[in-house]
Formats: sequence, C-alpha cells, structure tokens
Amino acid sequence: MMMGLNHWVRGANAAFRASCRLLSSTPQALEPVKRVSLRDIQRWYDQGRPLVMATAYDYPSARHCELAGIDVVLVGDSVAMVQYGHETTQKLTVDQMLFHCVAVTNGARVPYLIGDMPFGSYEVSAEDAMRNAFRFIKEGNVQAVKVEGGRTIAPTVERIVQSGIAVMGHVGLNPQRVSRMGGFRAFGRTASEAYEVVQDAVALEQAGAFALVIECVPEPVGDLVTQAVGIPTIGIGAGGKTSGQVLVYHDLVGMLQHPHHAKVTPRFCKRYGAVGPVVQHALEQYAEEVRTRAFPSEEFTPYSISTDELAELQRRYMEKSPTFAKPGLLRTPPSNTEEGASPY
Repeated sequence: MMMGLNHWVRGANAAFRASCRLLSSTPQALEPVKRVSLRDIQRWYDQGRPLVMATAYDYPSARHCELAGIDVVLVGDSVAMVQYGHETTQKLTVDQMLFHCVAVTNGARVPYLIGDMPFGSYEVSAEDAMRNAFRFIKEGNVQAVKVEGGRTIAPTVERIVQSGIAVMGHVGLNPQRVSRMGGFRAFGRTASEAYEVVQDAVALEQAGAFALVIECVPEPVGDLVTQAVGIPTIGIGAGGKTSGQVLVYHDLVGMLQHPHHAKVTPRFCKRYGAVGPVVQHALEQYAEEVRTRAFPSEEFTPYSISTDELAELQRRYMEKSPTFAKPGLLRTPPSNTEEGASPY
C-alpha cells in the first residue's frame, strides 16, 4: 500500500515539475514599443549626437523610416508637390494633412512625429492656430506641429506652446510664402538678411519652440543660427554644422523621374537611391507581359477546378445558355495547387 502511495507521490511531483517548466516557457507579453520623446531629442542634442529627420506621407514611407532608425519623422506639407503634383505647398488643407498624419502614425511607431501645419492654418489668429494644432494632436496622432515664419509668428507659437503642444519652428526659406518671394530661393546671402534669419530663430526659441528647421541658407549662416540658440537646429540646404539634417523622402530615395519633379528638386538634395527607375521598369515589364499574354503564366495561375466539376459547370451553362455556348469555351486549367495547400 505504501509502495503504491509513494509511486503516486513521485508521479504527482513529476507532473508538478513538468507544469512548472511549461509555465516558465510560456511566452511573455511583449514590451510596448517606446517612441522617441522630446527628452530623447534633448539628450541627443546635449550629447552632440546629430539628429536624423526625414519626411513621410503614408504607411509604406513611414515603415521604411522606422526600419532605418530615423529619429524624427515630419509629415511635411511637401506632400503637396511630391504626391499631389502641385507647383507649391500652398494648396493643402488641414484635412488633407491629417489624412497623411494618420497613415504615417500607423506606420511609424518609434520615431518622434511632427505634423506640418499647412498654409493658412495658423496665420489668421492665435485662436485659429491653436484650434488647428489641437486637431493635429487629437486627430492626426502626432506629437508636435511645425510652423513656418519668424518674429511675426512668434506670438502664435507662444500661445500654442502655452496650450500644451510642442512646436518646431522654421526659418530661412519659408516655402509657404513663395507667392510673396516670387519663387524659391536661398536666404541669408546678404548680411542684413542673414541677421534677420538669426533674429527669427532667437524669437522662436524665446516663444518656446523646441527645435528649428533652417532651410536654404549658406553654411556660415546655419552655423551662426545654431550657435545663437540653445535648441536643436535641423538643416535642409543649410550646411553641415546644424544639430541635424532633414530631407524629403522622395528626393533622397530617388522616387520620382519626371519633368515636374526634376524642376522642383533642390540642388542641396543628395540622392541615396534610384527607386524611380526600378518602379518604372517594373510597370513597363508588367504592361508588356499582359499585352503579350506572358502574364499570368502557369506559375501565377494557382486555382484549379476538377474535371468532373468543370463538366457539370459546362452542362449547366449549355442548358441555360445554349445561344451563347461555344465549343471549348470552358477548358480545364492545369492543376498546380496541391489539395489543402494555401493559394497564397
């Protein structure tokens, strides 16, 4: 009797140990993804680590940015030119920008996300600007907004910041003001104009901006602005002495190859890829294979129907539609999908 009891106890202990091993090997819940924060950006700035920023406008470009380890993603109003085909960035509405913000937010879970407030969404009044900025945070799911302009826009920036929203400023060339400028051009090539850029940067910092984009200025001017403020500066055509750099996604990957894009691509853009020709070749090859019936080949025709089922189908078709039935209309396709195999 005791031997039987001991045997039962040993068995129970073995089962208990096995259960413990099973429980210890149970997959644990994944830690939530940690998004880059303003504290991270400030820490990297204090450490002298260059900040990497790129634009994105949709889920695929956002995913590419995240996988590449981009620190900051700007949902830029440059989408007006590279995806909508407009001549300037002035045509966009807040609703259009929010549409792109949501797509980028879904694709980029780690980078710090900034939404570009479009032309006309913050200039009318501080109240109007705050109302639209709230929409970017609540509906667009971004962490901050960006506005163009210097001293004239500083009071509005201060109001937005006081309302609890982080703001990135933008000095030098302001593409949204192209109508007044008469075209895109470099800024700060005279001492007086360069000094205005510095004054604009200082005013935005004093208004509470956490960072600045400096666009299309000579490198010494970008350097001077960076020295004049105590917040990160992100250069685009401003030389290599700023706190970081930003480029437009389509420009840096070589996405587009057409006259409009060639006309609006700035001289400072370095092309790190040639995606456009690859896409163009793929589309041309697809069109050629469809027209020559090379596609779809047997390899890409995975769905089959048995001979008996096909015969039954043809019988029903002949009975119901004898006028339209043609000899050989229904042919047995090659069976290249194993039973039970996924067609995908």
